[in-house]
Amino acid sequence: MAELNAEFRGYRSPLSTRYASKEMQYLFSDQHKFSTWRKLWILLAKAEKALGLDITEEQIQEMEKHVEDIDFKAAAAEEALTRHDVMAHVHVFAKQCPLAAPIIHLGATSCFVGDNTDLLILKEALDQLLPKLVGVIKQLAQFAMQYRDLPTLGFTHLQPAQLTTVGKRCSLWIQDLLMDERALRMCRDNLRFRGVKGTTGTQASFLQLFAGDSAKVRQLDQTVTRLAGFDRYYAVTGQTYSRKVDLEIVSALASLGATVHKMCSDLRLLASRKELEEPFEQTQIGSSAMPYKRNPMRSERCCALARHMITLQANAANTLAVQWLERTLDDSANRRLTLSEAFLSADACMLTLLNISQGLVVYPKVIERNIAQELPFMSTENVIMAMVKAGGDRQVCHEKIRVLSHEAGAQVKQHGKDNDLVDRIRADPYFAPILGQLGSILDPKTFTGRAADQVVEFVNEEVNPIVALYGDKVVTKSAQLKI
Repeated sequence: MAELNAEFRGYRSPLSTRYASKEMQYLFSDQHKFSTWRKLWILLAKAEKALGLDITEEQIQEMEKHVEDIDFKAAAAEEALTRHDVMAHVHVFAKQCPLAAPIIHLGATSCFVGDNTDLLILKEALDQLLPKLVGVIKQLAQFAMQYRDLPTLGFTHLQPAQLTTVGKRCSLWIQDLLMDERALRMCRDNLRFRGVKGTTGTQASFLQLFAGDSAKVRQLDQTVTRLAGFDRYYAVTGQTYSRKVDLEIVSALASLGATVHKMCSDLRLLASRKELEEPFEQTQIGSSAMPYKRNPMRSERCCALARHMITLQANAANTLAVQWLERTLDDSANRRLTLSEAFLSADACMLTLLNISQGLVVYPKVIERNIAQELPFMSTENVIMAMVKAGGDRQVCHEKIRVLSHEAGAQVKQHGKDNDLVDRIRADPYFAPILGQLGSILDPKTFTGRAADQVVEFVNEEVNPIVALYGDKVVTKSAQLKI
């Protein structure tokens, strides 16, 4: 092991090496986290100075010079001694900023930097994720419109049912994604800052700093919140902001995971029927042993990541449930995993879905053939109605159709032949009065109801307004996927 290159000695998350975007990875990186801590210490100092504490502009400028140049080795050494990550970074920052050392972290508790940083990251992560989600919605809407009137077999119980259209089926996926967009946007819009609250949320330390001036303490809270880019802070907290916030966000991401899994499972089923395929590059290999295979690996990847997203909801719920009184530290390690992996998994799913939605391939002739195997059975009621209109007896016609259907079914199931019910109807003199109508009776487009109209109405009334909300922020280009 000692001979291995140091880069490959430790575990590296596949979310970082294979799946998530560099931008989302950076949000949850140590560099971003700890530089944000330093920015928050600077904002606190600026607000305290503005409210009359003895803090100089030189101290603030000294801190601003060292926001990004974090000595990670020194911080690790300090943490090994103190067993406290925040204090380790306070010490390292203080050594870099000797003039500012006395006022760094003044009046604050660890959660001032820890929780507020997490909230900033959650806000940025939602800002990154939502335009990608809407990009997927936009691409799928274009696909739905293109194939809004292409008939295809519908399925209930995974058995052939009445016809729908390819575009209408896609609109069902979009509808679920719209619900996910709404839930995540609500999380984003409702997100607040923890602010300046002290060790148990009472602001006692800051009240001391400002000699009992409650108005100044409240103004400090408001000022730091505004400087950090938030409009509102949580009016009451314990030592931490409520972990209910995490639960709401992770639950919305888990719900998105369920949507992704459903959609991509449908794509996999349709690929197995050779009706629809995800993109497949010329040099892509589907199987090491079976060269002919065109596996839906993108959809399979999404299903795998989506299942992980779904499971993370229980972590967030259980973490909230055991936060005794003002807080316990057993949230820390769990949240380091849950929050980052929920967003990185969601990001990877959106990147992959963007790639899929831009290159979906439809095979109309296969769809037509599959319809031809089932439509004769589905059309029997229409045949009976046409015969009745032509003067036939409904019960006699029903019996005729029943016998012919069973004979045709036997050809399909017992002998592996095509469905020949229509040929049997044509050959039976009883049906002579309606033979000229069989073509229109068996036209698949007459079996799809208002499916095409529903797609147009849905896209115009529900999809387009949401896409318009994001303007030019909508992400429509997918990066080259890592395999």
